[in-house]
Amino acid sequence: MTTVPREAHLPALDEHHRHEVGHELQATLVELVDLSLIGKQLHWNIHGRPFKPLHEHLDELVDSWRALSDTVAERAVALGVAPDGRAGAVDAGSGIDPVDAGALDTDAATRELVARLADVTERIRSRMDRLGELDLASQDVLVEVVRELEKQLWMLRVSLPA
Repeated sequence: MTTVPREAHLPALDEHHRHEVGHELQATLVELVDLSLIGKQLHWNIHGRPFKPLHEHLDELVDSWRALSDTVAERAVALGVAPDGRAGAVDAGSGIDPVDAGALDTDAATRELVARLADVTERIRSRMDRLGELDLASQDVLVEVVRELEKQLWMLRVSLPA
């Protein structure tokens, strides 16, 4: 029996493209993990009306961001790139501004989240475009991410008071 080198099981990307794609996926991963942490922070600290619907919606968003981050990380692993979702990597790699500690009323929390989600979505859209030049399968993963984030952004924006 012959041993097949591990590299033989990787998608047909050269090392340079694999590194570039891995970089774009890692940047997306840390922002999705950071969004999930921000979502939980807001979930725990919101108050006011309508508390319960936003409290529950934040849990749904966090679940979605965690699932999307898993999809992104699994794509990286499929390419032979080790994803890093540790706290230090998220802190160092995320471009998302942190939310303030403490209580926020529901409208302020929604505005804070909308601003951050819009910024993240635009950065991921740029990565998605870049991946179109490098690896269409990885681009497809980010298409899925952008589609979901833009839907979430729409739902949050329409809930804001005029």
